[in-house]
Amino acid sequence: MDFKEIGISGDIISVLRKSGIKEPTEIQQKCIGAIKEGRDVIAEAQTGTGKTLAFLIPLFESISPASNHVQGLIISPTRELAIQIAAEASKLKEARGVNILAAYGGRDIGSQMKKLNGNIHLVIATPGRLLDHINRKTVDLSRVKTVVLDEADQMLLMGFKNDVEAIMKHTGKKRQTLCFSATMNSDVKKLAYRYMEDPLVVSVTKEEMTLENIFQEVVETTDREKRDALSTALKQDNPYMAIIFCRTKRRADDLEVVLHQRGFLCEKLHSDIIQSKRERIMKAFRNGDVQCLIATDVAARGLDISGVGHIYNYDIPESAEAYIHRIGRTGRAGEKGYTCLFVDPKDSKALEEIERKIKMKIPRRIL
Repeated sequence: MDFKEIGISGDIISVLRKSGIKEPTEIQQKCIGAIKEGRDVIAEAQTGTGKTLAFLIPLFESISPASNHVQGLIISPTRELAIQIAAEASKLKEARGVNILAAYGGRDIGSQMKKLNGNIHLVIATPGRLLDHINRKTVDLSRVKTVVLDEADQMLLMGFKNDVEAIMKHTGKKRQTLCFSATMNSDVKKLAYRYMEDPLVVSVTKEEMTLENIFQEVVETTDREKRDALSTALKQDNPYMAIIFCRTKRRADDLEVVLHQRGFLCEKLHSDIIQSKRERIMKAFRNGDVQCLIATDVAARGLDISGVGHIYNYDIPESAEAYIHRIGRTGRAGEKGYTCLFVDPKDSKALEEIERKIKMKIPRRIL
């Protein structure tokens, strides 16, 4: 199936081709037609499945540049994800003269307000900054045709439920609602169904890719010896680009200090890091000036970085789904990836759950 078959216009297809995108991914095939028909959609899809274009393409098809009001709204839990969605949307702008505003904390609200006085068709925003604009009466969402809740599970995890509910009250009753989430638990479903009518439910997993392209290993250690174990693994592997996942901000802070002392080029990324510094860190990481990014799950959600060869799970993730989501950041586009999970004896049950989910016993690595 190609984009023409699912009803995408030639001008958008040619812009996609320029970015090397020739065929729709599974999530795009399943969602685009239904979204174009005006249906509400709940989609379970992880980073790397092409989910952003699954909602952006039909949004660009439906927005009328001649109408001087906000027609599309995308709500994102993190600034990084909002920036990435805006970057994707800017590429499609070449096909249609859609005016886009990315509204998130860390940017000057004055310049955002000035831009909103102009003719904005699509707003991509984090909940807090969007509520700022609503309260200042600088944005009118009453004529929005489509609302997208992206990474809905993370939105709830970060405590944005009330913010999302407050925002939705300012949108019209006849809007279309799309909900995209990496995991689809009962809380996400409750949130989605509250704003939807007879939604199409779509699920796309990446487990097959995980097993095919990624070599996984486990290092059995203790919490006290984890730092030494990780340092040894990093010296042996010498990765060009690696992400190291920690359970909490505090553990990320402590690990960054230790790795710096041991001579590793690393930076931490979590929700306490101010936006300007985050952007500098991400640029340095993409340029190869930083070898290792130490991140919490919340900070890393939405980061789609090509070229990450190694993922180190310094702390075991909270679920098998979260593990799959973490390691899915390597082994992209047919490249081989490597992941290493450091486990303490108390992690044995969580490890069993992961192995059951991916249907294999992960080989043990002896350092």
